[in-house]
Amino acid sequence: MTTVVQRTAPPDAERALAELSEAVAARLGVPAALLDGYPEALLAVARTGRRLSLEEQASCRRLGEQAVGMGVGLPTMVDLHMQASRRLWSRLPELLGASRGRAVRGGELLGIGEAVWRAADAALGAVTAGYLEAQQSVVRQEEEEWREFVDDLLTGRSGVAASIERGEHFGLQLAAGRHVVVVVECDRAVNAGSGIRRIVEDAARTHLGNRGLLVAAKEGRVVCVAARSPESGSTEHLGTQVAQLAGPLTARTVGGRGWRVGVGRPHAGPLGVQRSYQEALGALDTAARLALPQRVVHAADLLVYRVLGRDETALAELVGAVLGPLTHARGGAEPLIETLDAYFAAGGNATEAARRLHLSVRAVTYRLQRVQELTGYAAGDPSDRLSLLVAVTGARLLDWPRRALVTG
Repeated sequence: MTTVVQRTAPPDAERALAELSEAVAARLGVPAALLDGYPEALLAVARTGRRLSLEEQASCRRLGEQAVGMGVGLPTMVDLHMQASRRLWSRLPELLGASRGRAVRGGELLGIGEAVWRAADAALGAVTAGYLEAQQSVVRQEEEEWREFVDDLLTGRSGVAASIERGEHFGLQLAAGRHVVVVVECDRAVNAGSGIRRIVEDAARTHLGNRGLLVAAKEGRVVCVAARSPESGSTEHLGTQVAQLAGPLTARTVGGRGWRVGVGRPHAGPLGVQRSYQEALGALDTAARLALPQRVVHAADLLVYRVLGRDETALAELVGAVLGPLTHARGGAEPLIETLDAYFAAGGNATEAARRLHLSVRAVTYRLQRVQELTGYAAGDPSDRLSLLVAVTGARLLDWPRRALVTG
């Protein structure tokens, strides 16, 4: 509380108050500066019976702010001021008597006590308010730094060395082991204010042990970066474990019903995190296009679709050449493509395909016959099966026929 109290106490009183502050601070192991001006303010209140001034309360708020910067906890700050108040109270008769030139009368102590403890209460309120405001400011700053780090890590904006250094600050060892990225997508968007980061981290710590795990809300999804050091074993099942935990937990937290999790492949280093993240997003996109039933989709299981989608022009030409004639069918190409998709998913069993489509077996076989009539490809013929299967898969990946094909 520098320069907030006019030092009107005699030199002996000032020395006594300084010794009091040093003794209390030493007992709690904190700097005496965190009591700066507080005993002097209480002594001034005891002399005059006045309330703590606004300037003195503002100084107490600054003491609370300083405590945050010094790493001193709020309970310690409260204890510090309470102990200083009690010690000063025991010496007030002596100090007031010295300043007045006479002993304090017994009838005066009640009024002095009310004034002093009222001031002490106001001071503690100001210290607490300053502490909490400073703490919230620190939290906001750390959250901003956290979001910037996550964005830079997942997009590759930071260099490798910078990412490793910043990752260590947040407890993520990017220089060691491999990392797998898990992305949770719900039918309701996730925002940073949902508290999802702490919820998933706590659950992972409970069920998966103390492993390096980064959790963040990004673009309406939940992103988890999980790590294992080389001596901790394989990362092959880690992504599945995190996915099975984070998926339903995220849905419950945001009140969603539908959810799906994309799991990237494990890679090493900051660039590996970025790669795994893109793979997880790609897995989610592919699963949505193909209407896959799995809740958890692994990029490693969808590599064939990445190969198919790598040359979209060639894939579009294949789809157009094989399935293009289906657009001349009554009702368009979509019902016939849907039937082919169900037929292949059922292992070529028309009865099972009919069950999945909620159609009769006759309706399914009729549609398959129409496909053969229009395209010349028979779904039941082994020599035609591959062409039709790849073409149907390509149509799903390109969202055809809802979107026009782009060919060379």
